[in-house]
Amino acid sequence: MRQSARAKRLAKHHKRFGSGSKLNLVSLMDIFTILVFFLIVNQSEVRVLQNIKEISLPVSVAEELPKENLLISVFSDVVLVQERAVWHKPQDQASITEANTADLIEALKVELDYQTKKRPDMSESEMKKGRAVTIIGDASIPYSILKQIMAACAQSDYRDLSLAVEQLSKKAGDK
Repeated sequence: MRQSARAKRLAKHHKRFGSGSKLNLVSLMDIFTILVFFLIVNQSEVRVLQNIKEISLPVSVAEELPKENLLISVFSDVVLVQERAVWHKPQDQASITEANTADLIEALKVELDYQTKKRPDMSESEMKKGRAVTIIGDASIPYSILKQIMAACAQSDYRDLSLAVEQLSKKAGDK
């Protein structure tokens, strides 16, 4: 039995459009591209260093944002480099004092030399300024001890020093 031209056309049409629809990826890719650019542009400018409850940072009106680099945390009883303990206070001492900093400085230099050997290649800015390090110290740590730690860093070619501080709000700084 012969089909009419109309029946053939309808059968061909149903055969072509009867199968499942295809997913249009072009519009989906457009949405994701816009989303990626939106997230990159609106990336937060605030950089927060690791929040350590045992350390109360000194307050400052610093405007510069912290960079991600080697981190030295100075507590009253322990010193950490990249969250690795390099020095503990002696049992008979209450906290870090100038009398017991010789062991601290020696342990810090050994750890900084180890960190240098882990990443021996230096960028051009590191060759000019030295390697970068951020020091987080409790506000109760005497500055003379922090100064000795900074001197040890400089001797180990970590001359681009940053001290972590708690930033005052704009309103509090205006008073």
